[in-house]
Formats: sequence, structure tokens, C-alpha cells
Amino acid sequence: MSGAPIRTVRGFLVLQVVIFLAAASMHFGLLLSGYVHHAAGTAESVIAIVLLAGLALTWAPPPWNGRAAASGQAFGIFGTLVGLVTIAIGVGPRTDVDVAIHGLMLVVLTSGLVVTARAAWSRQDLSGV
Repeated sequence: MSGAPIRTVRGFLVLQVVIFLAAASMHFGLLLSGYVHHAAGTAESVIAIVLLAGLALTWAPPPWNGRAAASGQAFGIFGTLVGLVTIAIGVGPRTDVDVAIHGLMLVVLTSGLVVTARAAWSRQDLSGV
């Protein structure tokens, strides 16, 4: 198999890490002012670390590379849904920016998980450079 599927999965993971680090930076007051919420920033930092670990483990041998990528993205989806629930019940920040970022997170995480799962379900190992 060519290395295209694993490069695509890695590309999604990199994008996901960047989105979560940007959101965390925003909530720690580093990227934008007016959106400080330390609990949200901490949660987004943890998710970014898990996604980064999943990215690093894509260099592990199959099937662990695909499992690590899928697990990291599934954790990110769960964490993002928790964030949306906190927004809905009024515990977390409730700005339009927060809702939009969470929507973007869900779209990118779900898309990445679908790409990862399709590669695994088509019996392609996620080997490659």
C-alpha cells in the first residue's frame, strides 16, 4: 500500500492538534482577549496532548498506529461533546466564538476518524512513511 492513507491520517491529526492548541491559547488569554476560561483551556490542552500522542504513535507498527489515531480522535470527540454540554447548561463559556470552534472541532475530528476507520476497514494497514 502507498503511504497516502497514513499521511492523510497524520495530516488530520496535525490539524486537530493545531485547532485545540489555538483554542487553549484563546482560553488562556494568549491568542485573543476576552475569552479567558482556564478550565476550558486546560481541557483543550489535554485533548491536544492526547491527539499529539496519537500522532506520534502513527509511526508504531500496524495495527497499533491506526488504533492510536482512532483512539485519540475518539477522545477528542468525547471531550468536545462534553465542552458543548457545558456550553449548553451554562457552565462553560457561552460565546459565539466558542460554539463555532466546537463545531469546527467536531467536523475535523469526525472527518479524521472516518478517514482513519476507512483505511482500517478497507484492510489497508496504515503503514507507510
